[in-house]
Amino acid sequence: MGLGDKISNAAQEAMGKTKEGVGDATDNERLQAEGVADQVEADVKQAGEHAKDAWKDATDR
Repeated sequence: MGLGDKISNAAQEAMGKTKEGVGDATDNERLQAEGVADQVEADVKQAGEHAKDAWKDATDR
C-alpha cells in the first residue's frame, strides 16, 4: 500500500469518527450514519490494499 493511500484512508477514517462523534453530540442520526459509513469505507479500502500487497509479495517470491 502506498503512503498516499495510507494517509488518505487514515484521514477518511478520522473524518468518519469525527462525523460520528458530532452526530452523537448533536443527536443527528444522519451525521452519525455518514460517519460510520466513512469508517467502513476506509476499512474496506485498507483491506483491499492489504490484499493487493499480500498478492504482490507472494508473486514476487
